Amino acid sequence: MTVDITPDTIVYWQAGPMRLSATLVFTWLVMLLMFLGSWLVTRRLSTGHKLSRGQNLLEVVVGAIQDQIQSVTGQESRRYLPFIGTLFLFIVVSNVLAVVPGFHPPTGSLSTTAALALCVFVAVPVYGIAEHGLVGHLRNYIRPSVFMLPFNVIGELSRTLALAIRLFGNVMSGTMIAAMLLAIAPFFFPVLMQALGLLTGLIQAYIFAILALVYIAAATRAHEPQGPETAAQPGTKGD
Repeated sequence: MTVDITPDTIVYWQAGPMRLSATLVFTWLVMLLMFLGSWLVTRRLSTGHKLSRGQNLLEVVVGAIQDQIQSVTGQESRRYLPFIGTLFLFIVVSNVLAVVPGFHPPTGSLSTTAALALCVFVAVPVYGIAEHGLVGHLRNYIRPSVFMLPFNVIGELSRTLALAIRLFGNVMSGTMIAAMLLAIAPFFFPVLMQALGLLTGLIQAYIFAILALVYIAAATRAHEPQGPETAAQPGTKGD
């Protein structure tokens, strides 16, 4: 029995250096499903009392994501919702569809998880610069001393690598464990593994999105006043 650890090893078509792997095919499939799903739900939105099931589900999901963003950042959730929500939903759909026979989750590929981590790596300075300007954001790399510059840069790179490896490792290990258990007891473990796969997929998507949100929030709040003493006004003593 052969186990495909990563969908990168499954090649459907190849011509010289160009090849069509399962990673690319199922990545586009997930994006297509998300596009069609959002189009079907949002084409007939209603503001009345009677809402469709799709709109109810969409409002619940968006509301839950907004609540998490608000609780983590303490800031307006709308500015982060498009990016964080897209990351979360893409990973959720990819991981949950892994229970479908023949589907190879693109999050089980290091190239996909690395691409997602790079999106976070780029988003952090983008949000930071939008909040504090280019000079203000760059100053964060030399705080509290200019000697911290190389360590802060290494920290940015290492956490990006950690994001990619964490998601890839968890999805890959789950695929391997499922394959081994199915080989041992093919009639009993499939149901358990499907339930476990759904739970694990949701947890990994949540962790990735929360970590991305924490990194972005740290960049946007890096120069905000901290501590109660910042609220004190001069000349108030003895009033």
